[in-house]
Amino acid sequence: MFGSLLRFFRERAGMTQEGLGGYAGYSKSQVAMVERGERAPKGKLVEIADETLSAQGALLAAARKLKTSPLPAWTATYAEIEAEATALHTYANHVVPGLLQTEAYAQVAIGCNYPPLEDEEIEEQVAARLVRQRLFQRRPTPALSFVLEQIALTRPIGGRHVLGEQLRHILEVGRRRNVEIQVMPSDRETHSGLNGPMILLETVDRRQLAYVEGQNGGYFVSEQPSLGDLFGRYGTLRAQALTPEESAKLIEQVAHEL
Repeated sequence: MFGSLLRFFRERAGMTQEGLGGYAGYSKSQVAMVERGERAPKGKLVEIADETLSAQGALLAAARKLKTSPLPAWTATYAEIEAEATALHTYANHVVPGLLQTEAYAQVAIGCNYPPLEDEEIEEQVAARLVRQRLFQRRPTPALSFVLEQIALTRPIGGRHVLGEQLRHILEVGRRRNVEIQVMPSDRETHSGLNGPMILLETVDRRQLAYVEGQNGGYFVSEQPSLGDLFGRYGTLRAQALTPEESAKLIEQVAHEL
């Protein structure tokens, strides 16, 4: 709602996003993200916009009631469902998934975002990611499984030290009774997950859902036959991947070689 109000006053004043950004020290894309509700207004944007656009205090009043989430807009709903899931199964093909990330790894991964985030935004998103990991300690205990591409375990996000710490953390998490972690080796000749990453969930009311995230957002899959196809695809992925025991040995080897 704040973004819509900002857009209304900007357009009424006949000013472009680039023009408003020039007054506030924002880029055109940053102003656009605020207007779409994807980024909270930072710095003096609210005060400058209210005066420049002759909003007569309307933007200042709206900003005082503004509640923001450190999570990107498209993941907020997913995070709520994830926190209460009775089962969660993740296939990750290019980076260690958020639930398994260490703080140092998460800081670097989130910092790779484009357009670049402010330091404060990075810290907020890292904190939110770590809060999500309370799922591992939750009662009743959820059933969790992960299939990770080998490249996600060898790509040196943050450097050798950060990656080594991350691999040891994965091994520690994998020792939990309710967690199974498998690695998809890079030399596998058949692969059922070539269409990309996915997350499969079972909600508290035993409803199955799938969540698929891409470059510019994510979406839920809840209808058949698409939902059944994704669950079937994940089952095949687990059969094609190394066993949890074989996977742990491979992760230990990669960590030792760093």
